[in-house]
Amino acid sequence: MKNAGRFRWIICGLLFALVALSYIDRLIIGMLKQPLEAQLGWSEEDYGYIAAAFSFAYAFGYLLAGRAIDRLQVKRGLPLFMLVWSLAAAAHGLISFIGKDAVFHAHYPWFSFAEKGFVWMTLLTPMTVAGFVFARMVLGLAEGANFPAAIRTVAEWFPIRERAYATGWFNAGTNVGAVLCPLAVPWIYLHFGWPTTFYLTGAAGFAWVTAWWLLYEEPEKHRRLSPTELSWIRAGQPQTAGNTVRIPWLSLFRYRAVWAYVLASIFAGPAWGFYQFFVPDFLEKRFHLGLQATGLWTGAFFALTAVGGISGGWLAGALLGRGWTLNAARKLSLLVCALAVVPVFSAPFADNVLLAVLIVGLAGAAHQGWSANLFSVVSDTMPKAAISSVIGLGGFVCYFTGGFVNALTGVILQKTGTYVFVFAYFSGMYVLSLIALQLLLPKIATPGSV
Repeated sequence: MKNAGRFRWIICGLLFALVALSYIDRLIIGMLKQPLEAQLGWSEEDYGYIAAAFSFAYAFGYLLAGRAIDRLQVKRGLPLFMLVWSLAAAAHGLISFIGKDAVFHAHYPWFSFAEKGFVWMTLLTPMTVAGFVFARMVLGLAEGANFPAAIRTVAEWFPIRERAYATGWFNAGTNVGAVLCPLAVPWIYLHFGWPTTFYLTGAAGFAWVTAWWLLYEEPEKHRRLSPTELSWIRAGQPQTAGNTVRIPWLSLFRYRAVWAYVLASIFAGPAWGFYQFFVPDFLEKRFHLGLQATGLWTGAFFALTAVGGISGGWLAGALLGRGWTLNAARKLSLLVCALAVVPVFSAPFADNVLLAVLIVGLAGAAHQGWSANLFSVVSDTMPKAAISSVIGLGGFVCYFTGGFVNALTGVILQKTGTYVFVFAYFSGMYVLSLIALQLLLPKIATPGSV
């Protein structure tokens, strides 16, 4: 409906800014790794502890925050989590007041084969490292709310035919954040230092919370939403009792859609973490690039992926608009994305950096389009009261599995010195995920399908 109104897209814009800020907050420490190590005297092992703290906290944050959002609702719950993660982001700067020579002592039991029993071990860690570990853990736990809350918000504010498109748009914020971070953070650091860099990125979160309180309300209560637009939204949404009744967490596993989403998160989900952490290294090693050139080509990669998320979401909406069934539109869109990933196995054999970036960029774009439609499968099939919980569960298994996949990637690279096997692995995971989804969910239908 052309004259339905556009206010729902302002809400989508808030979600876009949300995920962009989350990526800036999580990637900033990687950009400042070298100056922080030099100024605070960290070792590579110290930095590894800090990075691991965020990864595992984010996995559990996805799980716990998803459930919390379903209980608190997005109007209250999302700004609460945003306040916590913005405070955690800014708190990194406060660690500058800790002397770099201060040491944290911890004693813990450890089984010793030499002693044939438990012995007490002593952990000596710089206080600055302990401070960053704590701040990153709080940041990870709170940031876990962003996608579960965003998907639920889309389910409340958009009809089914627009959900994947809206998800693609706000998910493009991940790419914008990933591009803005290497552009803005070095400049802020050079002019104001690393503590102020963390203060400013944290302050951006407080600005977002202010905008949320000024602009957000549930559709039925929103004064700026026209009756025509509200009718357009509600006419394209299933209305069932399950949308308001709380669903026990363990009972989620009786839904076939939950198992399909979880398996897809295990098989294909870790690819995005691989692209974030290893694409720059792949480009640098394969084509012997300098730091600046690596950054520019990595930025080009993320720019390409942004297009994919929007296009993948648009495709499903366009098919629905042409009268396709929900099942056919979603699965064809997922199939197109899955097939677009397959050529990524050839990236290590590309003879120039442009071709490699185009191949990997196509795979990254397809991943974002895949994610937009897979998230929408959850909002299509689950009652609203369970959407955030299911997204949180999938995010947990995705990032927890991704931690082990990334560790295995490191082992493979150490032993073989090539990315051939890793890219080959990811090239087939989306097709495998789609097969699992088809077996578990032969027909995508509105809430009530089990």
